[in-house]
Amino acid sequence: MGRGRVQLKRIENKVNRQVTFSKRRSGLLKKAHEISVLCDAEVALIIFSTKGKLFEYSTDSCMERILERYERYSHAERQLLANDNESTGSWTLEHAKLKARVEVLQRNQSHYMGEDLQILSLQELQNLEQQLDSALKRIRSRKNQVMYESISELQKKDKALQEQNNLLAKNVKEKEKAVAPQAQLDHAQKQSLDFSSTLLPQALQSLNFRSNYHQAIRSSDGISGVNQQDGDETATPHRPHTLLPPWMLRHLNE
Repeated sequence: MGRGRVQLKRIENKVNRQVTFSKRRSGLLKKAHEISVLCDAEVALIIFSTKGKLFEYSTDSCMERILERYERYSHAERQLLANDNESTGSWTLEHAKLKARVEVLQRNQSHYMGEDLQILSLQELQNLEQQLDSALKRIRSRKNQVMYESISELQKKDKALQEQNNLLAKNVKEKEKAVAPQAQLDHAQKQSLDFSSTLLPQALQSLNFRSNYHQAIRSSDGISGVNQQDGDETATPHRPHTLLPPWMLRHLNE
């Protein structure tokens, strides 16, 4: 039968306890040596028996150097732990202060909003009123300043637009002055052409009328002369001017 699992508790039999100590001590020292060789680790093992007898193992027999290294490491670790505890305490205190300050600010904000005023005394209400009055004065002052700055900015923009408008109007006038002589010359040429187109047909019509009138006079004079030669005493003399209106006579005389 195989060996069963040993229950970990103190061995009451003194002889068995001594035998077990001896065996386990040898196995522990062997395991310490093996781990130091296999893993290239520095190992220090100290064992005291119930009778106070010392058993130890150290890598390369340098127990003092390993113990000094252990002291430095343990001291640094203890210092770091102390610093952590101190910093943790300071952070705890800082957190408590900030929490209290936040509560005060929240309470003041609720008072400024007109809430939870029942718990305030007369003096606290007067102080709150003064704070609100001073805050309103600062708000009005800032509002007026912003309004003045906005008005000033708008005036600057208006001035810039007026200057731009005046510049554009000046450019338009200069262009009109440059174009005006050419327009006047074109208008004069157009009027001259219109006058020629209206006057020439009237002159031609007048010339045709005069030529026709003179031909009629000559023909009537010839007929009158023939009648006189024939001795017709009843024939009346030709009066061409009595057949035309006065305005036409003036026109012919001209």
